[in-house]
Amino acid sequence: MTGDIVQAAKFIGAGLSMIGALGGGIGIGLSVLGALQGMARNPDTYGSLFTNMILGIAFSEAIAIYCLVIAFLMLFVL
Repeated sequence: MTGDIVQAAKFIGAGLSMIGALGGGIGIGLSVLGALQGMARNPDTYGSLFTNMILGIAFSEAIAIYCLVIAFLMLFVL
């Protein structure tokens, strides 16, 4: 019985730790939105906007990957 409660707590904790991935998804969407709007208004800035967009996407995606690592640690290590 106690083992079932611990297992359930692991699953709940891993699920809650993935809430941070929502922020990463929103960040990526907003980053691409801003870059596309900037490119539409001024096509000459495509190169610098694209580079900055990719950098922003990488940082936003890193947060989601950290959440995934924490979820895996909760499930398989603790």
